[in-house]
Amino acid sequence: MAHAGIKTVILLSFVLAVGFLLVILSCALWGNWLPLLVALTFVLAPLPNALFARCGGDDFSTEYDGSGPVDLGRFITAFVVVTGFALPLVLAHSEVIAPGACAMSIAGGALVYGTIMAYSATFKEESSDFD
Repeated sequence: MAHAGIKTVILLSFVLAVGFLLVILSCALWGNWLPLLVALTFVLAPLPNALFARCGGDDFSTEYDGSGPVDLGRFITAFVVVTGFALPLVLAHSEVIAPGACAMSIAGGALVYGTIMAYSATFKEESSDFD
């Protein structure tokens, strides 16, 4: 672990639990389980970045900071995140789910995705020059 302590882990796990609670309550209170797809999209959103992060260019090129696979991973992640926010809005607009369920699932999904990103940033391994 980097410089994060046990308090950081406890805080991140609490926020993640609140996010999942909001998504599950948005399903259970209105009796429609379609908003649960939002939790799935936000859990799967960081995977393309994680998979394509190691496909960057070499350390000697200074012309361009990114590479094709890294940009593709960012594009797919952005697509999945936008889908996670848009899906409840579309379902609420078409009156498949209630507007309250839409708001709760968006808030819960944002907490889940934010927690995953904060965990990734907090425990990111720094590469050493001597490895």
